[in-house]
Amino acid sequence: MKKTFLQIFKFTYFAGCFWYFFTIPAQAYIDPSAVTYIIQAVAGVLIALGAAFTIFRHKIFAFFKKNKKNGETEGSAIEFKDVDD
Repeated sequence: MKKTFLQIFKFTYFAGCFWYFFTIPAQAYIDPSAVTYIIQAVAGVLIALGAAFTIFRHKIFAFFKKNKKNGETEGSAIEFKDVDD
């Protein structure tokens, strides 16, 4: 019984000291609309980064598929043909 009481006392003492030394009273209020604004900003940045990554990935894959398909090398020039010829 004495051992159990000592363990409970140690745990309570440690938890109380931890709470006292590592908590800081903020005395601030975060409005729900501010949190919503932060979530929207983070979501917008993530969506923009995902879209940019996808666009560049498709461009890179298309570049290598075009070279592989036509059997061309990197230094080949692009020819423009008129429809009226």
